[in-house]
Amino acid sequence: MEPQDDSTGLTELRTPRLLMRAWREEDKKPFAAMNADPQVMQYFPEVLQEPESDALVERLRDQHAQYGYTVWALQVLESEHGSADFVGFTGLSHPSFDLPFEHSEPCVEVGWRLSPPWWGMGLASEAARAAITYGFDVLCLEEIVSFTTPSNEASWRVMERIGMHRAEEFDHPRAQAWDWWQRHLLYRMSPNDPRP
Repeated sequence: MEPQDDSTGLTELRTPRLLMRAWREEDKKPFAAMNADPQVMQYFPEVLQEPESDALVERLRDQHAQYGYTVWALQVLESEHGSADFVGFTGLSHPSFDLPFEHSEPCVEVGWRLSPPWWGMGLASEAARAAITYGFDVLCLEEIVSFTTPSNEASWRVMERIGMHRAEEFDHPRAQAWDWWQRHLLYRMSPNDPRP
């Protein structure tokens, strides 16, 4: 993982196969298509419409400018399937809901979302490891968390591969008692935990 600044002074991270970079205007269309894909959004309450997806990009840009980190746009530099300017995102963010579990301040979450053609190649794990290294070694965070629904095995398997441990379960405060996505698994990681 090599942190560096792009031409605008915003931090980007580079791994052997990936560039985790600032969001560009041209990312909005493919990102909106991803967020409207039921397969991609299977474990979320609903798909996003284009205005909601665009607003998310703007929030991520604002976070990047304010804190120096974000869930970066993910660009594949080289892989067994070639390269691509945009395949999704991976990085660090602040949860946008009232947290029903104990946490350090600030509470920082590692997360990812990739387009289906790029699933199963280890890209989410590679990028998440870089984000965690940056969070602990550069930002000096006390803890990084991640969470998902119990049915999203692919996601919590990534959490385990990158060295996080399952801590507890919680009910998402934005869900109703009858919502299938109410229950969530919480994973945690501290700076001293092993990093596979």
